[in-house]
Amino acid sequence: MDETDIIPKKFMTIKEGLVEISIPEFEKISSDAPVFYNPVMEFNRDISILALQQFQKELEKPINICDLFGGSGIRAIRYKKELENVGEVSVNDISSEAIEFEKINSENNNLSLNFHQKEANILLREFRGKFDVVDVDPFGTPSYFIDSLGYSIKKNSMICVTATDTSALCGTYIEPCIRKYNSKPNKSEYCHETGIRILIGFIALRFGKYKKYIEPKLSHSSQHYMRLYLKVYKSSKSTDESLKENIGHIIHCNKCLYRTFSKGLALAINIHCPECGEDLIIAGPLWIGKIQDQKFIDGMINEIPLKNLKTSKKILKLLTTCSEEANSLITFHDIHQISKVLKISAPKLSEVLKTLKKEGFSAARTHFNPLGIKTDCDINSLKKIIYDLSIDSKAI
Repeated sequence: MDETDIIPKKFMTIKEGLVEISIPEFEKISSDAPVFYNPVMEFNRDISILALQQFQKELEKPINICDLFGGSGIRAIRYKKELENVGEVSVNDISSEAIEFEKINSENNNLSLNFHQKEANILLREFRGKFDVVDVDPFGTPSYFIDSLGYSIKKNSMICVTATDTSALCGTYIEPCIRKYNSKPNKSEYCHETGIRILIGFIALRFGKYKKYIEPKLSHSSQHYMRLYLKVYKSSKSTDESLKENIGHIIHCNKCLYRTFSKGLALAINIHCPECGEDLIIAGPLWIGKIQDQKFIDGMINEIPLKNLKTSKKILKLLTTCSEEANSLITFHDIHQISKVLKISAPKLSEVLKTLKKEGFSAARTHFNPLGIKTDCDINSLKKIIYDLSIDSKAI
């Protein structure tokens, strides 16, 4: 990138939530800009406010927070300003210019923050056990910081993790995913869910060496990024049990769309699809346990009116769907993908959901795909339901 791309042309004022900040305006949104602010991530930050408020209520004490990649300081400043019963808020950035703007913006909002200018891994290791919440929102992969996070985070805490390298996690680029997350992805119709599960599984395995285990509270794939809210506990026995129950692989057939999962780091399965004989595709190791906590998410939903956020309607739609899919099986079926395999016109999603429930199967929408259904119905029965509904709609 040419240096002229990161020279600020003018300054602008940003209003977000209950705060107002000033930042230099750059021609391009880039990690090379010394003071980084991404307006697209306001939705992300709004959800973070709700998640941390719910976590604080469950913890029943003031929470100390660290924003590991502060940029303009907007996230840390909003945490301090908008969260109830918050203790110290620390903000870190390697850029001295970013630190200066963070200080100016916190003063302009009459707030007191702790400022650090350190490489992220060093800060985490120097402040071991200090924070109740650590927010890791880097430009790209968070994988470089997970080991230090596992070492430093204390029990009964929460970590918030963002990944923007979705092309690797979703299987467009297989080698980078293996290199960064030690897991093989699969570019299927549910690749974003697979990516989320790879990221959670990577964190769980890295935390395991420190006798720490995680419990996903909320996971979502939105726009260009994936975001996790994970509660952290400590116990060698419980960590062993968690890894045994929640780490495994997803097994998928591209031809007939059959899929299943297997527990454990090692696989002992037939390499051919039991339905059509096609070679199976294996993704993992990854997290095969729950990725949503319905009670926690419902608590977040109750907070929405209290926070008066600009993105409230969009957040409500996302969280409601995440709550509905919280207790569903892993992966989902894309109605259009199945219809394509059957060479028929796709029926209405609402009719498929209604029919599945009528026939005794579980059925829920998923936030990963507006045409996706999470169900315990086997693939052949689901194909028959979709086929019959398509034929019936043509007959009307």
